[in-house]
Order: sequence, then structure tokens, then C-alpha cells
Amino acid sequence: MASAGSTATAAGSGSGWSPSSWRSKPIKQCPEYPDEAALRRATAELNVLPPIVHPREINRLKQNLRDVARGDAFLLQGGDCAELFDYCRQDRIEAKIKLLLQMSLVLIWGANKRVVRIGRMAGQYAKPRSSPTEIVDGKEVPSFRGDILNGFNLEDRQLDPQRLVKAYNHSAATLNFIRASLSAGIADLHGPLNWSLGHVKDPELKAKYTKAVDFLRDMLRFMHTIGADKYSELATVDLFTSHEGLLLEYEESLTRLMEDPGQKPHIGKTGTTNGTSASTQQYYDTSAHFIWIGDRTRQIDGAHVEFFRGIANPIGIKVGPTTPSSDLLELLRTLNPDCEPGKITLITRYGASKVRELLPGHIRAVEGSEYKRCVIWQCDPMHGNTRSTGSGIKTRRFNDIFSELQQTLAIHQEEGSYLGGVHLELTGDAVTECLGGSEGLEEDDLSTNYTSFCDPRLNEKQALELAFLVADHFRKERSTEID
Repeated sequence: MASAGSTATAAGSGSGWSPSSWRSKPIKQCPEYPDEAALRRATAELNVLPPIVHPREINRLKQNLRDVARGDAFLLQGGDCAELFDYCRQDRIEAKIKLLLQMSLVLIWGANKRVVRIGRMAGQYAKPRSSPTEIVDGKEVPSFRGDILNGFNLEDRQLDPQRLVKAYNHSAATLNFIRASLSAGIADLHGPLNWSLGHVKDPELKAKYTKAVDFLRDMLRFMHTIGADKYSELATVDLFTSHEGLLLEYEESLTRLMEDPGQKPHIGKTGTTNGTSASTQQYYDTSAHFIWIGDRTRQIDGAHVEFFRGIANPIGIKVGPTTPSSDLLELLRTLNPDCEPGKITLITRYGASKVRELLPGHIRAVEGSEYKRCVIWQCDPMHGNTRSTGSGIKTRRFNDIFSELQQTLAIHQEEGSYLGGVHLELTGDAVTECLGGSEGLEEDDLSTNYTSFCDPRLNEKQALELAFLVADHFRKERSTEID
């Protein structure tokens, strides 16, 4: 294993690329640390720490995402808008795991397809901001940019490079507990009713969920009858991690030149290995299994695209109203020149009022090119629907979120393409941050339990409602095909 500073040539890294080549490009959202020496000390510490995730796990996700691109699986990605170090707690981690598993259960029931799960967790500590400063109580202060950079409390707003190391430690601890929980059987499909619905009281929603559970119970009973219910295969699932690859100093420090687990070492005539050749090595960003480029940092000639083009991880690109179709194709050709299926996930985020106008053109541009059935189309119905109340509280209307997702499903069906996933900001806690839903939350209810330090998240009940929307769509689609 080589560190990010290695000068070795890796297969697929691209001409003139290295983990630090992004430094020669123009960059957006770049923090200006007041103490460069402290930054160098922090990144030097990260350079020698072990990977948070392993290339074998990254490659397993890539295999799963190839199935999504082909229409044989569905991608569920969700978690906090801005993860805090304080969220590295057993109860909060378990709540998110259980919600993603509950939603998976609904989607399996509805789509009759395997579900690939990626959490926005164990690393989602950096957030892009429209301005480096904000006004608080009449005073201009640095904006809160996520726990990896500074703290939310006003006395912690100074950028602190040591937070990079804290982010590593909290990511590693979170992922360790995720792995331990899954290994201990939190996802055991033999007992899905053990996944409590928490505060969800709506009878109709509970009835739908119970129907989904009954479907899986009948399936498991049948598998038991024919002797196919191997416990090891039903007791756990994969849950991969992701975050926006915003802070390139951090990503570079955790990028390693490592042997591609999909390649076998060359065996000489004597029967011994001749070592790992450069052609079997790849640069992996070991901070997470999956990272994405945000809407503010996807400039084709920019630093983020330069960094992303050289790593072997599957990656996402946020696509919105300001994305020309020509840019979309150029991004794909830069980031995935070999047309590797599932390598790129296009995360669309237009807003309910714009999706009908903009999405068809993007679909036609991609599906009419060499990337047909190569990318994953994923709907993010959250970011394009953020608004503020009269008192300045950021929120989202559930009806707008529901509408964008519903329209996106319909448009993909009309265009003959496949919506392969959803990307949601959610929490397993009973928050009151998004208006509407079957609970009928109104503006006066927001203060009941509004705990987000950035964008509003769906609570457990609202997230399950969206899962049922997708499930119902696929069930109706299958019914039409049968008829």
C-alpha cells in the first residue's frame, strides 16, 4: 500500500493525474486555514492512518451498482444533511440503520428487486455554503461549514485543521459500530417485526408496512420449507457509506495506491508470485465507499473533477437546473472514459416546479450517447425544494418532495430509462423539519423538534411514505407488464 504522496502509476488514473494534481486547478468552496503549519501537521497524521474502508468493499459496491445501472437492483441512499460529531452515538446510528432497513423492506416488497443501501453517514461532515460569513445577532461571523472545519457554536467558528483528524476518528468509530450492529443481526430478516416503527402512529401507513412484512414472512416460510433459508445470508446486509467529497485536503490524505482486489497477482513459472504490478493497482479514496461532487463544485476544469477522475471509487454527480446537457456529457467522458457501468450516479435535483422541464433533456442527452444504460439515474427530491418561512426557518414541503419524486418516476418511464435510486436527507429521529406528510406538520409545528444545523430532514414517517411511493410505482408497473 502506498500513501497519497506516491508517484507510482496506477491503472485507470489518467494521464498526468496524482492525488495532489487537483492543486493545480481552480477550486470552489476551498477553506482558507489561518495556520498552514497546523494544516500540514493534520494531513501528515492522516497520511499514515489506516484506510477507513477497504478496496474489497469499494469493489463490492461497484459490482452492486453495475446491477443498478442494468435495472436489476435499486439504490437507496439516505442520511443526515450535515452529520455532526455528536451523532456518533449508539442510539442515533441505530435509528438511521433501522430506518434504512425499514425502507429497504418496503422497496423490496414493491420493486421485487435487490436493494443496494448507502448511508450519508460516517463522513458527511463538510457542507458547501453560499457565503463564507453570515450575520448572527447583528454581527458578521464565519459560516458554519460542518464539523470537519469548524463548530456551530459562535466561539468555535474559527477553522481548525485538527478537526480533519477528529472527522477521521468519528467516521471510523461510526463505521465500526455499523459493522458490529449488522454482524450482530440488526438486519436479520427472520424477524422483521422487531424493527419498531417508533413514533409512526398512522394506521394506513402501518397497514402498508405490515403488508410488506407479511410478504417477506411468506417468502421466508417458503424458503424454509424448501431448505433454502441459510441463516448467514439472511441475518445481515451490506450498508455502504458516502459523503460529499468537498474537502480535498481530507480526501487526498486518505487516498491510497492499493492492489485492485479484482486482479490476481502474476504467478511465475516457479509457482511464486512476482509481486503486485502497477497495472493491478488503483488509487482508492478510502474515506468512504462512495463520494459525490456537489452542484457547486462540478466545474469541468475545476479541482474537484480533477481529483475525482483518478480514483477507483464509484462516484456521484449532482445535476440541477444550471447543468447544461453538453456539460453533463463532458463530465461523463472525463470521469468515466471507459463507460464502466455503474461508475457514475447522476443525482438529479431540480425542484418540483422544474423537473418536468429539465429532466427529459438530460435523459435524452445521456441515453442517446455512448453512456446509454451505463449511468445510474438517482432522484434527490430534497435540495431543489428548500424554502424559508416568514421567520427565516429553512424547511421543505413534503408535497413538493413527493411531487418531484413522482414526476421523476413518470418521466423516466415515458423516456424508456430507469430511475435506479433515491437520495434523501433523513433521520431516524422524530424531528419536525419538513412540512406536511400524513402527520400534517405546519409552520407552527417546526419548533417542536427542529434539530438540524443545516438543511431540514425527513423524519421516519415521512421517509417511509416516500418509500411506499416508489414501491407502489413499481408494483403498478409490474402489474401493467403482466396485463
